[in-house]
Amino acid sequence: MPERRTVALVTLGCARNEVDSEELAGRLEADGWELVEEAADADVAVVNTCGFVDAAKKDSVDALLEANDLKGHGRTQAVVAVGCMAERYGKELAEALPEADGVLGFDDYGNISDRLQTILSGGIHAAHTPRDRRKLLPISPAERQSVSDVALPGHGAPADLPEGVAPASGPRAPLRRRLDGAPVASVKLASGCDRRCSFCAIPSFRGSFISRRPSDVLNETRWLAEQGVKEVMLVSENNTSYGKDLGDIRLLESLLPELAEVDGIERVRVSYLQPAEMRPGLIDVLTSTPKVAPYFDLSFQHSAPDVLRAMRRFGDTDRFLELLDTIRSKAPEAGVRSNFIVGFPGETEADLAELERFLNGARLDAIGVFGYSDEEGTEAATYDSKLDEDVVAERLAHISQLAEELVSQRAEERLGETVRVLVESAGGEEGVHGRAAHQAPETDGQVLLTGFAGGEALSVGRMVEAKVVGTEGVDLVAEPLAAFVSAGGDGRAGSEEAGT
Repeated sequence: MPERRTVALVTLGCARNEVDSEELAGRLEADGWELVEEAADADVAVVNTCGFVDAAKKDSVDALLEANDLKGHGRTQAVVAVGCMAERYGKELAEALPEADGVLGFDDYGNISDRLQTILSGGIHAAHTPRDRRKLLPISPAERQSVSDVALPGHGAPADLPEGVAPASGPRAPLRRRLDGAPVASVKLASGCDRRCSFCAIPSFRGSFISRRPSDVLNETRWLAEQGVKEVMLVSENNTSYGKDLGDIRLLESLLPELAEVDGIERVRVSYLQPAEMRPGLIDVLTSTPKVAPYFDLSFQHSAPDVLRAMRRFGDTDRFLELLDTIRSKAPEAGVRSNFIVGFPGETEADLAELERFLNGARLDAIGVFGYSDEEGTEAATYDSKLDEDVVAERLAHISQLAEELVSQRAEERLGETVRVLVESAGGEEGVHGRAAHQAPETDGQVLLTGFAGGEALSVGRMVEAKVVGTEGVDLVAEPLAAFVSAGGDGRAGSEEAGT
């Protein structure tokens, strides 16, 4: 009987990393590893790191050190770093953090089982030397689909497994193993990015943009529905570019209705949209397709023209407000969220006032605000017109306070609305919580369901129609309408999803 090998995956960062972890889990389970939830119960703790900003890097290092502390006190024998930080820094991270027994890049994912076995057996797998992954694929998007030897985390298919090895969950399953039983799951639509924003290092370690084939996205969604998933969220670095390397930049518009028709799926959500790439047809599909959430995760970053140009981005306050007006003319209750950077090199008081003008007029449901800091390897890091750290901190505090007030006001505007809520937690002292169509997982607030006696009807995974009766900051309080409680899907799109 083969020796029992256990592994735990600790995931940090964004939803894209969560998909990557589940692909790694699928590869490992297919090769005989037993997946466990807690690092303390695993022979090997694999930490899927984030390498986006300094705070995320610190969290990744802390997670690696925390896992390392388990060695010698229980089952854990090895700690391995994977993910964006490991890919971005490779040998540098290995030298700076000897507590990690291995630092594996994306190119190691296809052989993750062998890599972990080598490390667990006391061997050494040399950390990789980072390289600019933008150079691995052809410049022309149309030529990228023919390249088969570039690692694309989250794009895996059963054919990528070693000969004779099939996914543990069945031969027709995707190369993925769910790590939780949540009723929502992310699906990779594409990887990489062709944009060259001056503040962002992601394309250098995630590579150029490449789409997954629609059939792969559909098959994975069908499989997730069989696992009990009710909502899928499409993720990538830039979903508005989907299909450009497949010969059809409007491919997302035709894919979304197909995904919404998958049996068992109650909601499809699209994240990571670029304002400069929004198309009338895409807006129409997002606001009128049953079961497709009228949800717009728009990457504005700023609204002052001079700052946007320095960021290598496009647009301005008035154009952005016009885009939002167009969206809301088709779906008045549409959800919109965005992130913003303040204190960017060269940002003036007038630029900050222009950003305030946009925020006051935009009526956003969720706002993330970040103070600028240099990211090595980016164009902005070489700019001369840097602001003092105390100025950046002051502007960050000011805009963050404004954002908190504005999203609370926007939540109050929803009083009296009828929303369809996907129940994500039920029972216990915390009560019953879920999310409406304008709320994405982890980032946009939630709905507390109250005033309804049918406890069984409010179990996790149910879709409930409810009336908003109160707010708590960005969060909503809603009372379920008993006549509209769905036991796994009545097939009807509520007023939110239909955009009416």
